[in-house]
Amino acid sequence: METMKKSDEKMKKHSWIKGFIVILIILFVASYFAGKAYIEKQLKPMAQRESAKEVTINIPKGSTTSSIGNILEENNLIRNSLVFRVVAKLEKVDGLLKAGKYNLNTNMTPKEILNILVKGKVTRDTITFTIPEGYEIKQIAQRLDEKGLVNKDKFLKETENISKFEKRYKFLENVSDDLSLEGFLFPNTYEIYKGASEEEIIEKMLNEFENVYNKHIKDKELKYDFNLNKLITLASIVEREAMIDKERDLVAAVFYNRIKIRKPLESCATVQYVLGERKENLTYDDLEIESKFNTYKYKGLPPGPIASPGLKSILAALYPADVDYLYFVSNGDGSHTFSTNYSDHLRAKNNN
Repeated sequence: METMKKSDEKMKKHSWIKGFIVILIILFVASYFAGKAYIEKQLKPMAQRESAKEVTINIPKGSTTSSIGNILEENNLIRNSLVFRVVAKLEKVDGLLKAGKYNLNTNMTPKEILNILVKGKVTRDTITFTIPEGYEIKQIAQRLDEKGLVNKDKFLKETENISKFEKRYKFLENVSDDLSLEGFLFPNTYEIYKGASEEEIIEKMLNEFENVYNKHIKDKELKYDFNLNKLITLASIVEREAMIDKERDLVAAVFYNRIKIRKPLESCATVQYVLGERKENLTYDDLEIESKFNTYKYKGLPPGPIASPGLKSILAALYPADVDYLYFVSNGDGSHTFSTNYSDHLRAKNNN
């Protein structure tokens, strides 16, 4: 009897131990899945894509992973800074996160945010500026200098280094090394990074010209065996002489017709370029100023462009009107009267 009693007690004890172990296993499994669910939740984005918000944060220099996690949690980009730090350790990027300004959004996972911070994909402030058609290089430099984007003198010096840029931009090969990038800094509205160098801004504008060149000029047959420099030179004169778009191809035709019969272009815009000012009325002394750019004294085109032509003036130089005009005179309202002979031209001048 005593032996059986001991056996029963032993069985009860074993049953209690088994029960305790089962309970422990259940608690462990429950804790595991609860913990797993918790961790998985911490690793999910804070918001669904449709309700996500952009958040800009600044990570100071010297920030630890822990302090970065706090910044992210405070800005509702992650749920738990401790989990963020653990993930950083598991991903072996703890201590590798870079300082800077970042544009993040609440649909990013902690791992995605980590990846951005490790790669240092910082947000750079941008500035927008506009260069109007017909601006000379010195006007471009002045405008950019006034906006605090460049040092005017440094910018102008960079534009004189043709050989430096023609290695990258093959369309500059016909531009003489003693000229500048006048005419090839395409007029447009640009967005640049704050702090961009003079060279970077110049390249941005040359890239835009290259786009225009590839799309509209590259495979076209130019008149009178013109090269690109001559085409842009003519386009720049058209830009400065024509004020109404529908007259640009007519103005281009006048200059082509004069070139054809070896008659001086007699463009007031070229003299204004030499003078360095856009005088409304030129004197006879002005017309006698010594310069290869003075098309009253020298036949044919000047050595290079006198301004940055827009696309419409470039297309006018590519496709001039099929007319016999040799003269035009301003009507005072932006339009011109065109003539095929000098007598009609004088009559038009007297009428104005």
